[in-house]
Amino acid sequence: MTGPTRFEEYSEKYKDLFLMTRRGGILELRMHTNGGPLQFDWPVQAAYGHVWSDIGRDPENEVMILTGTGELWQIGNPEVWNTKYMDWPYRRKLEMYHESLRMIENMVHCLDIPTIGAVNGTGAHWQLGTLCDITICAEDTAFFDAHYLGGVPPGDGIVLTLQKILGSKKAAYYAYTGMNITAQEAIDLGLVSEVLPREQLLPRAWELAEMIMQAHRSTRHLTHSIVSHPWKQAFAENQGLQLTHQLYDMAIDEVGIQERLMKLKERFQRNGQ
Repeated sequence: MTGPTRFEEYSEKYKDLFLMTRRGGILELRMHTNGGPLQFDWPVQAAYGHVWSDIGRDPENEVMILTGTGELWQIGNPEVWNTKYMDWPYRRKLEMYHESLRMIENMVHCLDIPTIGAVNGTGAHWQLGTLCDITICAEDTAFFDAHYLGGVPPGDGIVLTLQKILGSKKAAYYAYTGMNITAQEAIDLGLVSEVLPREQLLPRAWELAEMIMQAHRSTRHLTHSIVSHPWKQAFAENQGLQLTHQLYDMAIDEVGIQERLMKLKERFQRNGQ
């Protein structure tokens, strides 16, 4: 039988995107680009699906901490849309669909260990942090979804996360308005569990991880199975549908996302936002 990839191998393979530290069974996964906040692009999206699988298959990983670098969680990159999605080759469109699903679904289905999201600041794809079993964030973090304001249906998992945690009515409000959810509002709404100064964020994540490690291995794994099961249900039932809606709209969009995002950016700059 083919065994799991060794830590020394996959930590080296992903080092340009995810820096990994493991101590006493606790794996810290820090997203980055050139030592700064992770710059999201299509290779990063594809890498997510693979890294969750490699981490999940390694029995030496007992608790995972997911965090970013610096003051931002990760940075969205509108330049990746320099070719309109409707003009992408057929095969690449299909790959986009599968990679978008794996980015989220593999995190939910491949990790059988407790997870802690230490959201170190505002940024794109913050749903990865809130999909963790425990989520803590820096006190100046803002959560938002700008898909609709940018002219795209929100199907990448953010609104589904909001629907599951906040309820359908609040999720709809934030989907349409793109309004910020401050760190204090996030804790009041149940999106995060603790809000801390940034310098205390990772030490607290490790403290929580070490506390979790005090329980027996089967207790840890099966508790994670219990607390993550609602996410598995939600994504199995809805993520494919929501993502398909987003990609269909992008496939018939003659203007193109990049142009819409540039107009949105100009509007915010005019308004001093």
